[in-house]
Amino acid sequence: MRSHRWRTAQNSASYLLPHLRPGDRLLDVGCGPGTLTVDLARAVSPGEVVGIDIAATVVAEAAGGAASAGVTNVSFRVGDFRQAGLEPGSFDVVHAHQVLQHLSDPVGALATMADLTRPGGIVAVRDADYGGFIYEPADGTLDRWREVYSSVARRNGGEPDAGRCLLRWAQAAGLPNLTYSSSTWTFATPEDRTWWSELWAERCLSPWFAHQAADYGIADQTELAALADGWRKWGCHPGAIFIVPHGELLARPVNTGEESLTGSWPSELKD
Repeated sequence: MRSHRWRTAQNSASYLLPHLRPGDRLLDVGCGPGTLTVDLARAVSPGEVVGIDIAATVVAEAAGGAASAGVTNVSFRVGDFRQAGLEPGSFDVVHAHQVLQHLSDPVGALATMADLTRPGGIVAVRDADYGGFIYEPADGTLDRWREVYSSVARRNGGEPDAGRCLLRWAQAAGLPNLTYSSSTWTFATPEDRTWWSELWAERCLSPWFAHQAADYGIADQTELAALADGWRKWGCHPGAIFIVPHGELLARPVNTGEESLTGSWPSELKD
């Protein structure tokens, strides 16, 4: 959850912000602890924002965080957005950040997101691409960590390289008026390196990941401990950098004669 709490509209949804309007009704799929959701609520105020997540504990945290921040145009609910009884065509924007990579049917999820969006509304998704991670200095331990993580994710039915797949998935879901872009998270300061490396070191040893890696025969506890140690050693290197590429996709599920997204980018974003 520490990584989720770090996410804001500026560092995780800047591709969407120019398209948000005051009064929009927005659904945030897989909202987690809600920091990004609250930022989006500020952007569309006084429009209503609904955050939904399958984990009751993080939904409770999200609701508490919104209350502490004094943001009143957002509410949260527990459930799977595909089975939550949400009214079709009832949202101006349906957004998901780092969600599709974990789903066994991302094409179906995109189709459901489109169904929930009003005519001329926007579906917005952003996912990382683990296969495109860049780190310096090169490190065989981190190479192995990426293999282990990706293998576990795929055994669970996910796709860790989702960022590069978004356009193809959206086409398969039948979404028209697609605009694909990319952006990165970059960790290069001593503080950022320490935070990022400690985050992944802890994840290597987290019970859910360690048990799955062992159960699937991918890595045992000894190797996972070595991977965690490798992350911490990498984070101490004074010249270390880590770049996380993301794919981003915007779509208007139903075109009602409004200008398509492809032609609606502000001029300063076209380059």
